[in-house]
Amino acid sequence: MGLTRQPMEPGDRPRCWWPNGIAGVDSLMVAYHDEEWGEPVSDDRTLFERLALEGFQAGLSWATILRKREAFRRAFVDFEPKVVAGFGDLDRERLLADPGIVRNRAKIDATIGNAAQVLALAAECGSFAAYLAARLPRPTPTLAHGSGWADVPATAPESDALSADLRRLGFRFVGSTIVYSFMQSVGLVDDHLPGCYRHRG
Repeated sequence: MGLTRQPMEPGDRPRCWWPNGIAGVDSLMVAYHDEEWGEPVSDDRTLFERLALEGFQAGLSWATILRKREAFRRAFVDFEPKVVAGFGDLDRERLLADPGIVRNRAKIDATIGNAAQVLALAAECGSFAAYLAARLPRPTPTLAHGSGWADVPATAPESDALSADLRRLGFRFVGSTIVYSFMQSVGLVDDHLPGCYRHRG
């Protein structure tokens, strides 16, 4: 089923397969799996951070992004949307010169632009979280009993629709695959495998 048993005090717990690194257990991935992935998020700063990091992850491994996460937070001033939306040319050059993050101009520009769109949605809907709740009022169904890693989708009709709407609003780097990963991250869908101790089914 794609579960693995990894050490966790005071004993072992069955988890999804992906916290395992190439060389064995990846402690950052285990902590992310156990403490964050799939947990509902309601504050706009965290939602913006997760969306930005999912965009930066495109074409890379999530483990790479987690290892750079603190550098990303420093570079993007803890992903405060009001601050990031005000970044100018000097900030862009600073970010492109920062070896601690993913130095991709298109992704950096998208993150800055997306911060402004988060603020616009907050002004219109009360918060970015409220906008998401209006479109995804309840978590999509969990994986069926007996599902394995091959059954975890890369996209869903909900991510297709949300991606299309975000792009209509001016967001970038929000294709359906990125949006679905974002939904998994912030608890808008539960893709912990049945048998994983974090599975809610």
